Amino acid sequence: MTQPLELDYPFTGRWRVRNSPANRIPSHGTTLFGLSYAIDFVPVDENGRSAPFTPGSFIRPEPPTTFVGFGRVITSPVDGEVVGLHDTEPDHDSYRGLPSVRYALTQRQRLRRGWLNVIGNHVLIETAISPGTRVVVALCHLQQASVAVKAGQSLRRGDRIGLCGNSGNSTEPHLHMHAVDGRDLIRANAVPITFEGSLPRNNAIVDAGLENP
Repeated sequence: MTQPLELDYPFTGRWRVRNSPANRIPSHGTTLFGLSYAIDFVPVDENGRSAPFTPGSFIRPEPPTTFVGFGRVITSPVDGEVVGLHDTEPDHDSYRGLPSVRYALTQRQRLRRGWLNVIGNHVLIETAISPGTRVVVALCHLQQASVAVKAGQSLRRGDRIGLCGNSGNSTEPHLHMHAVDGRDLIRANAVPITFEGSLPRNNAIVDAGLENP
């Protein structure tokens, strides 16, 4: 499938782009799990920072509440139907500096414990990309107990689905998104995505307007 899925930004406020498919494909360094065109968005403040960096940030984990984006509202980027959700995974500490190196070394252990240890709390939304062709959009790393939708629920673009969290394979609060051609995320194929007709590049800051209360 080569036709990209046009998405709305699923948030308001300022977010820094990470792992963009505008820079490289596969964006996350692997074609597994339909991740070829995945993209990450990190909430930031008016100075472009996700959180103040102190001497302690370099040597020890930090609570996710330290970060400005923890708890920001996430909305649906498409019209569609909720076909999967999960929000019981805990929000763990965030890791920068030396703790991020130690966290990276434990990634294989998390993979062995199962897929939920990678994507964390999430919502899956199925939408039509063309007549007879449906695509699933995954929004991942949501805050524990924040999912505001139910399986089978119909959504419109902009409907609230949850809050930005730090669950799953995440070093700081952020939103991971990707699209695939089926509901089985482990076996589905990647679908390219665009936002407002294009893709932001790594380190760009997307300003999506006034923040939701």
